[in-house]
Amino acid sequence: MRIYFYSAQKYDQTFFEQANTAHGFDLAFTESPLNADTARLASGAEVICAFVNDTLDAACLQALADAGVRTVALRCAGFNHVDLAEAKRQGLAVVSVPAYSPEAVAEHTLALILTLNRNTHRAYARVREGDFNLKGLLGFNLNGRTVGLIGTGRIGVATARVLYGLGVSLIGYDVHENPAFTALGGRYVELDDLYAQADIISLHCPLTESNHYLINAASIARMKDGVMLVNTSRGGLVDTEAVIEALKSKKVGHLALDVYEQESDVFFRDLSDEILADDVLSRLLTFPNVLITGHQGFFTQEAMTQIAEVTLSNVATVARGEVCDNELTRLL
Repeated sequence: MRIYFYSAQKYDQTFFEQANTAHGFDLAFTESPLNADTARLASGAEVICAFVNDTLDAACLQALADAGVRTVALRCAGFNHVDLAEAKRQGLAVVSVPAYSPEAVAEHTLALILTLNRNTHRAYARVREGDFNLKGLLGFNLNGRTVGLIGTGRIGVATARVLYGLGVSLIGYDVHENPAFTALGGRYVELDDLYAQADIISLHCPLTESNHYLINAASIARMKDGVMLVNTSRGGLVDTEAVIEALKSKKVGHLALDVYEQESDVFFRDLSDEILADDVLSRLLTFPNVLITGHQGFFTQEAMTQIAEVTLSNVATVARGEVCDNELTRLL
């Protein structure tokens, strides 16, 4: 069985080829993103493997079905970029990796918080230039601060666990309360109360129609002055232009992003020799209190191994005609 991988980097190929020793699939890779125009590249493959920024709209899914594809394997947890209803109509099975090493994202979240607070990224650059001045590097103790987690699923709880050891006060908001969060001393509050109480707000929820731009001008207005915002979840949760205005007014004191709403045109690419065409992202990069990483929260050896193994296991299960617990279209 042939599997065609879109948006594939060299590291994807390394981990999937290693995982494939247990299956023996015919793997083919391209760096091209998946969309209606590139779907034809998968001709002859029964399965395609897509990533988080690929475009699986109705036109793309129809093109895949016309090319003979029967299964769409997502090597990510999010699926808001997939028209599942259209996939079902086209007879395509869509499978995903619902959870992989939540500790990877949690630890990256902590790294962003610590780096942004203590300015270690700026200190590193200064010292390499012989500048040992401490001006502008003042941080604050995390111990005793209140951290608000929006979303307390696997990643949210893993984040709570790594923060717990720092002596922070944990508050959370989720439509489904998780006993594992309260076991860490976490306390559930209403969303408006979280905005009002938290010194640091970290997002760990999926992107849905109802929470698009969850962080907007109105919600920011209810936050503490100088609040730190961290988003390692989905770019569309944050109204970036509203956050820029809040940074300018100093309502938001620190911003850390590992995701960005328009990231598909930028992330996972080397643009160092090009003019950055995204004016909003360019503006963000001018702030000294903004830290942006290119959607690398998942990027650990353990997570990549698990993603590859679960993805290929999903494909094998569907190919055998068995029920796959990770099939999204089965639930429609």
